[in-house]
Amino acid sequence: MFAYLYEWIKNIAFYLILATAFFWVLPREEYKKYIRFFSGLILVILLAMPVLKILDMEGDVERYFREEEKNQVQEEIKKASEFMEERLMEEEEEKKDAEMEDVPAEEK
Repeated sequence: MFAYLYEWIKNIAFYLILATAFFWVLPREEYKKYIRFFSGLILVILLAMPVLKILDMEGDVERYFREEEKNQVQEEIKKASEFMEERLMEEEEEKKDAEMEDVPAEEK
């Protein structure tokens, strides 16, 4: 039990040192609020890990994040394929319009 607690505290300390060093080398001020938000989320996860381990919910949380990631990737793929289909339709219409302009007036 103490070994796990020691490891947990060591991980939090390492993360805080790493986050602080990253803030020091950050090139622009306008990115700091985003970096702080993201690092805060990671810190919350690090702090919640012992509670999740005690409640035996570590696998549930990981499964939830993997499922959400999968859903996001599927949504991005769907949007990209819809965009490509629209773009192909536009190109086909442009090609037909160009062909119609090339046809002499007598053949129309």
